[in-house]
Amino acid sequence: MMITKMFKILFVFCLLCSGIGLQGQSVADIIDSYENINSDETEEDEEKSPWPTFSLSKSKIEIEKLNKILIDVKSSKQTSTEEEDLINLDLLELIIEDKIFNLEFKKHEMPLSAEGGFLTGIIYRISGTRINSPEDGLKFLNKLKALPAYFDERIANLKAGQSRGVSSPKLIANLCLGMAQEVSESDANGNFFAKAVEGTSIEKKAIAGILTQVIPAYKKLVHYLETEYIPNAPQAIGVSSIKGGKEYYEQRVRYYATEDISPQEVFDIGMSEVQRIRTEMDVIIDELGFEGSFADFCEFLRTDSQFYPKTGKELLHYAAWITKEMEGKLPDYFNKLPMMPLTVKPVPAALAPNYTTGRYSGGSYKNKKAGQYWVNTTSLESRPLYVLPSLSLHEGVPGHHTQIMLAAELDLPKFRKSQYLSAFGEGWALYCEYLGKEAGMYHTEYEEFGALVYEMWRACRLVVDPGMHYMGWSREKAFNFMKDNTALSLHEVGTEINRYIGWPGQAVSYKLGELKIRKLRKYAEEELGDKFDIRAFHDKVLENGSIPMATLDRIVKAWVKDEIQG
Repeated sequence: MMITKMFKILFVFCLLCSGIGLQGQSVADIIDSYENINSDETEEDEEKSPWPTFSLSKSKIEIEKLNKILIDVKSSKQTSTEEEDLINLDLLELIIEDKIFNLEFKKHEMPLSAEGGFLTGIIYRISGTRINSPEDGLKFLNKLKALPAYFDERIANLKAGQSRGVSSPKLIANLCLGMAQEVSESDANGNFFAKAVEGTSIEKKAIAGILTQVIPAYKKLVHYLETEYIPNAPQAIGVSSIKGGKEYYEQRVRYYATEDISPQEVFDIGMSEVQRIRTEMDVIIDELGFEGSFADFCEFLRTDSQFYPKTGKELLHYAAWITKEMEGKLPDYFNKLPMMPLTVKPVPAALAPNYTTGRYSGGSYKNKKAGQYWVNTTSLESRPLYVLPSLSLHEGVPGHHTQIMLAAELDLPKFRKSQYLSAFGEGWALYCEYLGKEAGMYHTEYEEFGALVYEMWRACRLVVDPGMHYMGWSREKAFNFMKDNTALSLHEVGTEINRYIGWPGQAVSYKLGELKIRKLRKYAEEELGDKFDIRAFHDKVLENGSIPMATLDRIVKAWVKDEIQG
């Protein structure tokens, strides 16, 4: 009895020291603590600058706050029984641990990527401008005025990173240099800043601001990149070449996979998937009666004009037709669909040269903006039509648009509304390419092969991403691996390889997420037999928005159990 009493006293003392308290915090209180962690600082920063700012002192304070919240999250997970609470806690744990890691690693000192990094962020914020009031106009002009200071801060961060051995590789820095040069060499009327306010009441003042503030800021960045950053940037492309890079990549893989998995395990899964998909590809080549090797067939697909659009409009029209065809089949696969419409648009010109073949740009119920499936209409000789069904299902419906816009309609805590986990979102979108086979969306053997090309592309990512970032592969080795195993155009192969170099770990999320969803579907089909309903399964997968794959596993298996019990 005495020992038990002493143990209880010691346990209570430990709880008090840890900051958990006797009763602990409710999940709602924990969420509130997280969502308001930087509310005061955010308001203060927005008054000082309309651009994101970073402070080392605030970073240390934020790490302390996050660690305290993380203690409460882990404690609450031990006692919570409500599924909604567990979902919130699972996601909070993942997000907070990732934020702490990135703050401690000082990820802000590597703000560049193959698509531009923070430069692309500027394009998005400026291109999305709507001047509907004098206040809107003033906010835009303030953005122009504050841009030089924002660039100065970014340059200071780049310098700090290089001084401690953390830097983007030369290849990535040179791609960003090209984007910056395009603006620095433009006239005040000939860039995306000017186009954003063309024909508005502030156009004249904006042009003056672009001339005196924006273009000089870009010129300064160009000079710094050319004379200091790029000459001192590493030639090696893998993140493991920088200080702490190997541990950084291991963490990125775990975060993007939303499960505990090593780079070597990812690599091994990728090699297995490449072999499986290659076997299916060979069957189609034989059915087509093609005489020649796999490489010969891929070269045929890459070079024969019958497979490529003649104009950007032709490409957009076909993408739109595929999208509408699939929309007609959606009621066969879903009970619940989003209210938000979807449109097909070309990738904005300022982004297109270094951009991927297609991308989804989310709609907004608040801003009355439809979802947009962006199609890259540049370099038409590298945009094969036989992969367009897969791309359209992935980016549009039932892929990103369906998943993201359904999530936007959910009544979720604020921190979950804008949260996007690649393993879930990209895994779902890749699963939808697979679903296209069942839906009869691949009308020719070439389109069936195109679907396998895209599946192989994602399987190759599991190989080349850890290959480059963890195993010392060169860009040439990674490029050749993708070239030799897919029929993607060489331009697209190059663009993709560059993206993986500038975004370590993210590329592995697609295939890992898709494999998990397919595994859960197979489990549900086998356990439920005739009771399995594909609509109910899809609704169950999507009903909570973007969640970790381990959480999805628990939810689907609980649903299957409930269905069996009736």
